[in-house]
Amino acid sequence: MKHRILVLGAGYSGAYTAGNLARRLSPADVEITVVDAGPDFVERMRLHQLAAGRDIEAPKLADVFAGTGIRLRLARVTAVDPERQVVAVADADGGGGELGYDTLLYALGSHGDVDGVPGAAEHAFDVAARPSALRLRERLDGLGRRGEGGSVVVVGDGLTGIETATEIAESRPGLSVTLIARGELGARLSAGARGRLRRACDRLGVTVLEHTIVEAVEAAQVLCADGTALASDTTVWTAGFAVDPIAAAGGLEVTGNGRIVVDRTMRSVSHPNVYAIGDSAYAIGDNGRPLPMSCASAACTSQQAIEAILGRLTGRKIANTKLVYTYNHISLGQGDAIWQGVDDEGQPKPKHMGGRKSARLKVRLVALSRWATSYPTLGMPKRKRRLAAVPDATAENAVTSGTMTVA
Repeated sequence: MKHRILVLGAGYSGAYTAGNLARRLSPADVEITVVDAGPDFVERMRLHQLAAGRDIEAPKLADVFAGTGIRLRLARVTAVDPERQVVAVADADGGGGELGYDTLLYALGSHGDVDGVPGAAEHAFDVAARPSALRLRERLDGLGRRGEGGSVVVVGDGLTGIETATEIAESRPGLSVTLIARGELGARLSAGARGRLRRACDRLGVTVLEHTIVEAVEAAQVLCADGTALASDTTVWTAGFAVDPIAAAGGLEVTGNGRIVVDRTMRSVSHPNVYAIGDSAYAIGDNGRPLPMSCASAACTSQQAIEAILGRLTGRKIANTKLVYTYNHISLGQGDAIWQGVDDEGQPKPKHMGGRKSARLKVRLVALSRWATSYPTLGMPKRKRRLAAVPDATAENAVTSGTMTVA
C-alpha cells in the first residue's frame, strides 16, 4: 500500500510543502492529498490590498497542483482523530466523510481573533481570509457610493493593522481612517522607523489613537475603556489572530490558544505521525523563543517539515533548517514601506530601511512567495526518493503504512 500523506490547508505553507513533497517522493510509494475549503489559492499577505480595492489574482488550486500528482479535495475540515488516523470533512454540497492518513500535515493557519471583545464578531470586518476581505471591500465601496465619505476605524496596530489602515487611507482618500493602538504606535520598531511610520500616517491622513483599549464594538461606533465612543461606519478588527479548536478537540497537545506543540522538526510532541506548520504550529526558533504567527515563520517551518518528512520516510538523516525570525516588513500604501531588522531577542535593531526602496523590496518578496507557492514543484531535485523499509518496527521514528513500515 502507498503511504498516505494528508495535507490540511492550501495556503502558503500547505501548498508549498505538499508540492515539494510530491516533487521529491516517488509516486510509486506515496499518495498526497490536499484538503482546502476554497478552490482558490489565497495570497494572505495581500488581503488588505484586496479589501482596499486592488485587484489581486487568485489562481485555482487545481491549476497550482496540475501535473504534480497531488489529489485536491475541496472541503472544510471538521475534526481530526489522530488515534484512528482519520480526518472528517464536509463538502460544500452538504456531503462529507473521512479521509485516512499515515502522515498528517496540519496547515490550517489562523483567523481573526474576534471573540474577546463584545460585538467584534457581529459588527467588525477583518482581512484574515479572502471572503472576509471581499466583504470589507464591498462595505467600503458602499461608503464611497454614498458620496459623503465615511469613517473607518482599524483596531489593532500590529503589522496587519498598520498595513490595512494605510492602504485604505491611500486607496480611498474620501474616507476618514482612524487607527487604534493599544500602546505606542510602532512599539516593535526602532525610533527612526517609528518616526517614519508617524510621518506616513500624517501624510495619508490616518488619525492615530495610542494607549487606547477597545471594550466593545457596536454597529456604528467603537467603545473605548476611557469612555470615548468613536463613530465608525466600518470597523476593521486586526487585534490578533486565533486558530480553530480542531487540533485541541482531537486530542493533540496544544498551547492554551490551540496551537499544536511541535519539536524541532515540526512533529507533534504527542502524535509522531502528525506535523504542524505555519500559524497552526507552536515552534521554538533558534533563538529559544516561540516563532510568531507570520509569513516568515510559515516559510521556515515548512522547509523544516519537508526535510523531516523526507528524512523519516526515506531513512536519511534529517537536515535541520534555520528557524529564524529576522525582520518585519510593513507596507505603508503602495509607494512606501518599512524594513525593520530584529535581533535574537526579538527587539528592533537601530537601523531600518524605508521609502520606495523598501516598498519595491516588499513587492519582490511577496511576488517570490506567490511564485514559490503557485509553482511549488519548480526548482527542486527531480530525482524521486523511494521509501525505506525498516526491519525493526520499534525503531525510533518508525511509522506504519498499511503492511509497510517506513521511517
